[in-house]
Amino acid sequence: MKRAYERLLDYVVVYTTSDEKSQTVPSAEREFDLAHKLVAEMKEIGIADAHVDDKCYVYGTLPATQGMEDKPVIGFIAHMDTAPDFCGQGVKPVLHENYDGGDVVLGKSGRTLSVKDFPHLKNYVGRTLITTDGTTLLGADDKAGIAEIMTAMECIVADKIPHGKICIGFTPDEEIGEGADAFDVAHFGADYAYTVDGGDLGELEYENFNAAGAKLIIDGHSVHPGSAKNKMLNAILLAQEFQNLLPVHENPSATDGYEGFYHPDSITGSVDHVVVDYIIRDHNMEKFEQKKRFFLQCADFLNAKYGKKLFTVDLKDSYYNMKEKILPENAHLIDNAVRAMEEAGVTPTIVPIRGGTDGARLSFMGLPCPNLCTGGLNYHGRYEYACVESLESCVEILKNIAALYAE
Repeated sequence: MKRAYERLLDYVVVYTTSDEKSQTVPSAEREFDLAHKLVAEMKEIGIADAHVDDKCYVYGTLPATQGMEDKPVIGFIAHMDTAPDFCGQGVKPVLHENYDGGDVVLGKSGRTLSVKDFPHLKNYVGRTLITTDGTTLLGADDKAGIAEIMTAMECIVADKIPHGKICIGFTPDEEIGEGADAFDVAHFGADYAYTVDGGDLGELEYENFNAAGAKLIIDGHSVHPGSAKNKMLNAILLAQEFQNLLPVHENPSATDGYEGFYHPDSITGSVDHVVVDYIIRDHNMEKFEQKKRFFLQCADFLNAKYGKKLFTVDLKDSYYNMKEKILPENAHLIDNAVRAMEEAGVTPTIVPIRGGTDGARLSFMGLPCPNLCTGGLNYHGRYEYACVESLESCVEILKNIAALYAE
């Protein structure tokens, strides 16, 4: 029987980076490579109806133990794509056994996973770490979640652990905010579910950001620099002027916990034309709406200042805080997750998600879906890593949840 970390090592080398510029579903055809691999493995471990649809969503069910068909149907969900923020092609994972508490050299890249920059490394002395070679991300987000779900299901079958019906789902395109777009909740068939897409061991999340994306389009006036006085309107400088109107401390590097932010995620353009992609986040719905209004007011203010429409905003909501779909009606999802962690020897830490998961969208689609830890850290970059022992604990948590819903 494969251990979770062995599966993770196998999955991360499959190139599945999603494409935020694509108009197709999935956003990248390569995501099917992992989907087909997972379907084959699911069938091998006893999930006979495993299949992938034409949009790259993987579904499968583990039938209930005889006599337990009336138990609640629970689901586990993870996503197959990796973030386009950093290179996800040619991943070469590296095992570091019996970690000594010092800096970790990342292959021959000249990069170091340093204790100074990442002090939480000290929590893993004596354990086995999986890192990158410094040239790519790792992809534990969320292939660690996939590995844990697959391993837990194999254990449940092999050890004949009594359980109700269990539904498994693996999604594409979560990293570009589209993972739940074509998820078929009715076909999935669960009453409740958990996404396995969190971070450090013990983290349990049922509050996430309310989220919006804002495309700021700026039309400048390009004139030869030698004769530009009182004529040129440099769209690059106009973008800077807009950014300077936003609260200086409401950005990701100055916020944590429940604090929201404005984040210019990318910028392209020239003197004549600039496009800035922002994301707007806040856990509190009232503050979220205030942030969106203020963003639009900044554009209106500058258009009024210059006496012409230089600034255009395309603002769209992405997802909402799932808390209202979890508490109080479905508090058992949190209670059982806490108990499952404690039975696995893990201390639960309930924290707000400073981001989003498929579960946030799915909760508003009728499938209440809090988020469980995976044991991975430093997602979306070359310093991403996971702990082997944490992955094994996450497998135990999933097994325990399945058993608790069969009581």
